[in-house]
Amino acid sequence: MKIVTVVGARPQFIKAGAVSRAVQAFNRNCARSERIREILVHTGQHYDYLMDRVFFEELELPKPDYHLGAGSGSHGKQTAAMLEGIEAVLKKEEPGMVLVYGDTNSTLAGALAAAKLGVPVAHVEAGLRSYNRGMAEEINRLVTDHLSSVLFCPTRQAVENLSAEGIRNGRSKVVRNVGDVMYDSVLYYSNLAETKSTVLHDLGLMTPNSELRTPNYYLATLHRAENTDHPERLKSILKALSEIGKKVPVVFPLHPRTKKMMEAHRLHPDHREVRWTEPVSYLNMLILEKNATAILTDSGGVQKEAFWFGVPCFTLRDETEWEETLRGGWNVLVGTRTERVLEAVDRMRTRKPSERNARLFGDGKAAGKIVRILAMKVESFT
Repeated sequence: MKIVTVVGARPQFIKAGAVSRAVQAFNRNCARSERIREILVHTGQHYDYLMDRVFFEELELPKPDYHLGAGSGSHGKQTAAMLEGIEAVLKKEEPGMVLVYGDTNSTLAGALAAAKLGVPVAHVEAGLRSYNRGMAEEINRLVTDHLSSVLFCPTRQAVENLSAEGIRNGRSKVVRNVGDVMYDSVLYYSNLAETKSTVLHDLGLMTPNSELRTPNYYLATLHRAENTDHPERLKSILKALSEIGKKVPVVFPLHPRTKKMMEAHRLHPDHREVRWTEPVSYLNMLILEKNATAILTDSGGVQKEAFWFGVPCFTLRDETEWEETLRGGWNVLVGTRTERVLEAVDRMRTRKPSERNARLFGDGKAAGKIVRILAMKVESFT
């Protein structure tokens, strides 16, 4: 069976890597006629070295069979370029299934191209809902789920979200709660990160002679257009980081979009303890997350990783598609107002979260389950 996997953004590289490893393991243990041949298509949505190639190199991911070079641009322009390129690949390769991940424009383009050509779509991370249709990601999720034949859900809540929209197991749909492939990756790469990453030393957060000292810093990430493209929200968030930085160092890896908007509006944290850096690799990010006192972010993936590491998280949004992380107070929705962010951080210093249950996201074997389902005959999906 031949499948085409479509990726374009750094979280998708990590998710696809977990599934690709599972494909390789499956192929080693089955007859040649039953093996899965995976064709990897990189749309080029992320193209900067620190957002793209370093991930493939560091995580030893398969080299893409096709690189479409879509680059940046408006949603319409970018999605159209991807759609045209993916369609050409599908016509040439004639796969039995197209596999897409998450909620980016690459996800939407892959699903649309496949559906137009009558190729079944499998969606990893199906069923997430923030119920904020002002987010491009929410539109991408909705459309992709309704186009998909196979929906791999990361949590029970995601299955329930789909059911409420009439997407259930039946003749034309396969819906499975397989767990979260990102959880697979965190478990797989955490030990490797401990041995390879020197990011704490590199950023001056821990010297070589103080290995036993627990670093004391906050980690911040920011990339969603709803925050970066609105100067007042961006200014308010940066002000909060500056205030926090007066007491505790804040490490702030800058997403290219965030950096561009900060420069355009001449916005910068005004305290020396806010240490903005270039984007960091996945292994370095895991170490920064794991050792942080707390995390401030608008990233869905970082919210989950904070939860799995047992690090308090403050989400710079008014809603989240990962409601499971809110349980026990491990993740708090704080929006973007400076005062609200600072109040939540102050409360955290005296009120610790309760016990957490990482099993809400599965058993760390989601990729293997996905591959076993994909190995079924395509006819069973349609």
